[in-house]
Amino acid sequence: MSGQQDASAATFDVVIRGGRVIDPANRLDGRFDVGVKDGVIAAVAADLPTAQAARVIDAAGKLVTPGLIDTHAHVFQHIAGPFGLNPDEVGVQSGVATLIDQGGPSCLTLDGFRKFIVEPAKTRVRCFLSTYLAGGLYGHIHSSLYGPEQINVDATVRAIRANPDIVVGLKSHAEPGHYSRWGLAVLEKSKEIAREAGVPTYVHLGTLWPVLDGRTVDPQALLVEMIPLMDEGDILAHPFTRHPSGFTDEAGQVHPLVFEAMARGVMIDVGRGNHFSIKVARQVLDAGVMPDTLGADLHGYNISRGGARRAVAAFATANDGKLQTGMDPTAVGGDDPAFSLYYAMSEMLALGVDLPHLVAMTTSNAARMCRLGDTLGSLAVGRASDVAILDLQTGDFTMRDGCGETMTSTQRLRPHLALQGGVVMEPVSELLPAWERRAA
Repeated sequence: MSGQQDASAATFDVVIRGGRVIDPANRLDGRFDVGVKDGVIAAVAADLPTAQAARVIDAAGKLVTPGLIDTHAHVFQHIAGPFGLNPDEVGVQSGVATLIDQGGPSCLTLDGFRKFIVEPAKTRVRCFLSTYLAGGLYGHIHSSLYGPEQINVDATVRAIRANPDIVVGLKSHAEPGHYSRWGLAVLEKSKEIAREAGVPTYVHLGTLWPVLDGRTVDPQALLVEMIPLMDEGDILAHPFTRHPSGFTDEAGQVHPLVFEAMARGVMIDVGRGNHFSIKVARQVLDAGVMPDTLGADLHGYNISRGGARRAVAAFATANDGKLQTGMDPTAVGGDDPAFSLYYAMSEMLALGVDLPHLVAMTTSNAARMCRLGDTLGSLAVGRASDVAILDLQTGDFTMRDGCGETMTSTQRLRPHLALQGGVVMEPVSELLPAWERRAA
């Protein structure tokens, strides 16, 4: 193992001792210590010396993984209105090292995203740039801002090429509300941008807007038209959505083109959100579709804190007074936040996803999705010391989806500690469900 042979003579700033290390990128799954020095991983080995370590963290009985990557965040705070959350509350204060904002900034607002979000955040923040000039203003509730005439191909390509350190892809949509207005013109322009810039396209599935003027859109026919446009490395999001135009038809059958897309290298991201359906998840998983990555899809309209319900109501008059189907305030009950990335991971365990693959979904696979696999997603010696320490709790637990349906589980995950560049972070975010949160 890299870093093991000289570990006996090393001194460390931090040693994480005695945990079950799961590092899919390096095919590790066993009891190891992790040594951190000068902000990087210095050694992963059995029984590292601790006498001269500045801090020893006892991880016995816990899981130790590479720093978690949330592939679907909305953290363009203030600019995106109440939709955008604080990046550190979603990130390091919630046990997550890296956030991938999905479509918040555009070519017009990317400089502000860098200055006011990326640079001051303790969390590492990257983005899939919005296809649309408007970006993700107020969660896309003003549909007139998101047609093909609101896309500037050349300007967006230039922005992606000029900002390779923070832009890892392009965000677009292909759902019935879009299709009823513009057909596939938006997705076609998105693919033109992505192919010219050399980045993947992340495509939202599942109804976002009401279909225009009562027009009829067959969600399965929409898949037939849009999936052939997807290239290797592109991402289909929300396979478990409770809304039409996901992977399944009315009978719960997964469209055959989904498997064809997977076979040619199209990735699948869960994008949990408040439209996650336990029923649909079971149908999709039982059909043999295993998602590659897992994002929480937290935003200001699916949390309880901060007047989220009032914010939704205030902007519900967009689209002829019809509330976006993805922004249902009734999906969040009570004052406690309903879910987090760790909660979504716990749901995947309850649905039968095995733990090593689940860790890969939030580490190595997530890094590969964002083309960051050479720097993130593993505990390789010399990498930045992003580490997650997780509690795998046992008991009798009940989990609730965005439809109000429940399932029981005997396991759940909660954040214990996280390291970001060698700095220890505690899970104190108010966006965490209370049982995941540690008092500040």
